[in-house]
Amino acid sequence: MREGVAVGQAATMRLNQNILLLGKKVALVPYTSEHVPRYHEWMKSEELQRLTASEPLTLEQEYAMQHSWREDADKCTFIVLDAEKWQAQPAATEESCMVGDVNLFLTDRGDPSLGEIEVMIAEPSCRGKGFGTEAVLMMLSYGGDAQTDDE
Repeated sequence: MREGVAVGQAATMRLNQNILLLGKKVALVPYTSEHVPRYHEWMKSEELQRLTASEPLTLEQEYAMQHSWREDADKCTFIVLDAEKWQAQPAATEESCMVGDVNLFLTDRGDPSLGEIEVMIAEPSCRGKGFGTEAVLMMLSYGGDAQTDDE
């Protein structure tokens, strides 16, 4: 299921910076500044703010948040893409195929096998299609593989 190469296998969440995870329904790609404008538009939704316990941010704050997430040693974030749309349209940008995000948080620095996974399928038309389920299962597999690689 995992494609790509982790660079520098450092004990940071940046180890996913060159990883693409491809499933049947979704592709997971690292959250980069390219994704921020679409993510920012999603997070203007009062429904998503309520469901994610988030406060509205300016676009500049959203870019700063993306940068901090990328550098955070306790967090791994992927953007969830509609894999069928992304693969069927060679010129399709990742941003045009975005449906949500999935995050892995390490909750105990003393035990890297403990964590929390969160998924958000932000595009209402993509909910109820199994994208979130597949993204979570892929993240569980990736997190377990990364954990094993660091041991």
